[in-house]
Amino acid sequence: MVKICCIGAGYVGGPTMAVIALKCPKIEVAVVDISVPRIKAWNSDQLPIYEPGLDEVVKQCRGKNLFFSTEVEKHVSEADIVFVSVNTPTKTRGLGAGKAADLTYWESAARMIADVSKSDKIVVEKSTVPVKTAEAIEKILTHNSKGINFQILSNPEFLAEGTAIKDLFKPDRVLIGGRETPEGLKAVKALKDVYAHWVPEENILTTNLWSAELSKLAANAFLAQRISSVNAMSALCEATGADVSQVSYAVGTDSRIGPKFLNASVGFGGSCFQKDILNLVYICECNGLPEVAEYWKQVIKINDHQKTRFVNRVVASMFNTVANKKVAILGFAFKKDTGDTRETPAIDVCKGLLGDKARLSIYDPQVTEDQIQRDLTMNKFDWDHPLHLQPMSPTTVKQVSVVWDAYEATKDAHAVCILTEWDEFKTLDFQKIYDNMQKPAFIFDGRNIINVDKLREIGFIMYSIGKPLDAWLKDMPAVA
Repeated sequence: MVKICCIGAGYVGGPTMAVIALKCPKIEVAVVDISVPRIKAWNSDQLPIYEPGLDEVVKQCRGKNLFFSTEVEKHVSEADIVFVSVNTPTKTRGLGAGKAADLTYWESAARMIADVSKSDKIVVEKSTVPVKTAEAIEKILTHNSKGINFQILSNPEFLAEGTAIKDLFKPDRVLIGGRETPEGLKAVKALKDVYAHWVPEENILTTNLWSAELSKLAANAFLAQRISSVNAMSALCEATGADVSQVSYAVGTDSRIGPKFLNASVGFGGSCFQKDILNLVYICECNGLPEVAEYWKQVIKINDHQKTRFVNRVVASMFNTVANKKVAILGFAFKKDTGDTRETPAIDVCKGLLGDKARLSIYDPQVTEDQIQRDLTMNKFDWDHPLHLQPMSPTTVKQVSVVWDAYEATKDAHAVCILTEWDEFKTLDFQKIYDNMQKPAFIFDGRNIINVDKLREIGFIMYSIGKPLDAWLKDMPAVA
């Protein structure tokens, strides 16, 4: 029986291994992590991550050919294929701080694999890693190998949170990069055979190691670039009276461009986009390509500008101050159908409003109060380090209350900011919300999910990103 072990039971490792176990009943899959609470959660009825469809998959396989364990060394030494899915946070200090990936966790995983291995192994990079990581890992493994052969493969994940299980069942492509040597090609084939249980052969792409590593960064950079492009247009639409939804629809009907990732919003978030672009920037700078680095930096600058613009619009519309005003925040996760808050635009928007002394009442159907408080007290990039390196008990931000109902959040509020596109926000009783708010009642729709005209009829002063401005807002220009 082929044995697979995955180091790291997070957003990538957990769901990916669960689907491999489901689709390959003859393969034994172990997911290992040093975090006892995390493994406990994977073995319980309350999984540590929320992802539609994940529960069913885990319950079907857990205890049969899918195991979650803290016995890291035991499972690594028994495995034929070891996936490494540990964090590669952005460095917060030292060389490359703020841009380069921190490979501390990767390196210690590689040293441990070399230490405990008694048989040849295929080691698969599953985390998003900077180009040439495989080479570094290879050096660690070969210098500590005690005569054991290791083959390194790059198998980046292209999952979108909220649809991860669907993406794993029917991937656009599975990408496997390996050395172009007889041993390397054999290792590539071994991993290809695992995916071939359910993925059509034409959807499994094989490349050299560096191409696979770079493809992951490139894919995320291109997607983020599309969002920044439409968000840059949204600012111009507001200035000219155009409607960004109409513009992006017209642009998206061009078959060369296509309609995906063209929704204007308060900005992109998630654990990958910003981190991967910063990584790309750093690699370009290290390779003497400052112009290319500058080009990709601009994608992040526009994203930051969009969040600032949103906060400025809120403050300017409300007589240039939100001090002591109650602002309801609907949605804190970085997108719907996930409880993930990593790099969510809501953090920057909330911090911006708190900076002007607003009182915030936050509601998100999937994010806990503890998580929200932690996010609002954490420094940038800290979220990507293990929990013990994060603020232990968040110093409660006094101006923030977290509630479990949209109507409670909006009661007596001066304004509502919609920051996540949860479906339930589209069907709220806005007449009821209006009746219970302070007047004038403002709604700032950071996701363009509600009907502007209907809400104006109720009496709201409305701001929707990239839409023609309310007369009120024209009289209250947002100064940067």
